[in-house]
Amino acid sequence: MEDVLGYAGRRVVVTGAASGMGAATARLLVELGAHVTALDVNPVELPVGQALQVDLRDRTAIEAAAAAIDGPVDGYFGCAGLPGGAFSALDVMLVNFVGARHLIELVLPKISAGGAIAVVASNAAMGWQLDLPQLMELVTAGDFDAGKDWCEKNPERLTPEAYSFSKKVVNAWVASRAATLISGGIRLNCLNPGPTSTAMMPHFVESAGQEVIDAFVGPIARLSTAEEQAWPLVFLNSPRASFVNGESFTTDGGFFGAVQTGQVDLSKLAGPAQ
Repeated sequence: MEDVLGYAGRRVVVTGAASGMGAATARLLVELGAHVTALDVNPVELPVGQALQVDLRDRTAIEAAAAAIDGPVDGYFGCAGLPGGAFSALDVMLVNFVGARHLIELVLPKISAGGAIAVVASNAAMGWQLDLPQLMELVTAGDFDAGKDWCEKNPERLTPEAYSFSKKVVNAWVASRAATLISGGIRLNCLNPGPTSTAMMPHFVESAGQEVIDAFVGPIARLSTAEEQAWPLVFLNSPRASFVNGESFTTDGGFFGAVQTGQVDLSKLAGPAQ
């Protein structure tokens, strides 16, 4: 594959690499000639340079994985995540934000100036700016233990849908942290995908209902593939996106635009979507 994005020989980390968007992202990066360190709670079955198992609900496991990652790191792709419904609200928050952030912060000293981080959020986070004061309470709870403690002490904040809340926090954290990281030459962005055909999708249908998922699909009238989300992630962390920082990049087939122009019935949007 022609390396127009400049990944040949670069060292990258991909979490959630055993399936879904993470696996698609890791696969593309391998094909582009990058040295990939792949992390997941499940075994990774891709021809990567280094594979590590980590449970983002477990601080000790996160710290062990961070120590085992070979540096320097040029790009970090945070694709690990849990859906709502099948998992507790606390588990969803730990995997989607608290643990994910802790791992990134531990790997940061290994990321070189000129490096970049891209994390997966969701278009279920739409409107996160309106909740910013509440979201910043968790964003500013600095480490894993403080973040977990906040979630345990504020269960009412995570209802009715911890998944959507977790993805809103991701957007708020990216907007806040990107402004501080760029002074050291490191960019941070997030992707907000629409409904995507991964192993998570049946969980979303079960917890939110097919009508809500269909509403979040929007005018494109189909699910995204995992690879259609992987390519924007790969672009965001590439040297070709060197002036893109602190962005919430929406990849939802036109759903957000349709909402903003009154073409989607907001009364149907009562659940998660990614």
